[in-house]
Amino acid sequence: MNVPYRQIRATYTEESITVYQAYDPVIAGPAVAAQRFVAPFKRERMTWIKPSFRWMMYRCGWATKPGQTRVLAVDITREGFEWALAHSCLSHHGPDGDRAGWAERLRHSPVRIQWDPERDPHHNALPHRSIQIGLSGEAVDRYLDGWTLAITDITGRVRDLHAALRSGRDVTGLLPAERPYPVPADLAQVIGATAGGDAG
Repeated sequence: MNVPYRQIRATYTEESITVYQAYDPVIAGPAVAAQRFVAPFKRERMTWIKPSFRWMMYRCGWATKPGQTRVLAVDITREGFEWALAHSCLSHHGPDGDRAGWAERLRHSPVRIQWDPERDPHHNALPHRSIQIGLSGEAVDRYLDGWTLAITDITGRVRDLHAALRSGRDVTGLLPAERPYPVPADLAQVIGATAGGDAG
């Protein structure tokens, strides 16, 4: 299958999209209990959400890295997700375009977009990219107070998948089913998605 170079792939419904975060138990536990992020979570800091399960596994080392031993699946509204895209700025200026305009948008945007190589279950880089979305300021407030629909601790499932992987099993069919997210053309341009890559 030929995957567009920059494409959002995610698990989603008509109303929600699932993103992933990994935290220390001291943050994850209260969040799951309250079904929203509460202290000691610090809303003053930038927080990164990731629609790609495999990229989250790469980032947290299948829940083995210090401070990332609890993996959370966070269901948020699609309206909120698309607000984040609309109010975002790429973390790095591309080879084309207005550098001064990008720098100005970067200063004022509450959302950062990064495109990093997608990973297979063994953490090998793939030839297409996965989106990471950094929320700060107003975006964090909206994420915590308005967008979040459910927070599920999936650490047990992550550890079971990691054990299966280490035993030599092919876990590809056991991973969350992710499909191209339908990003409107104007938002695709804002986030630098590959043209025509998110229509499915």
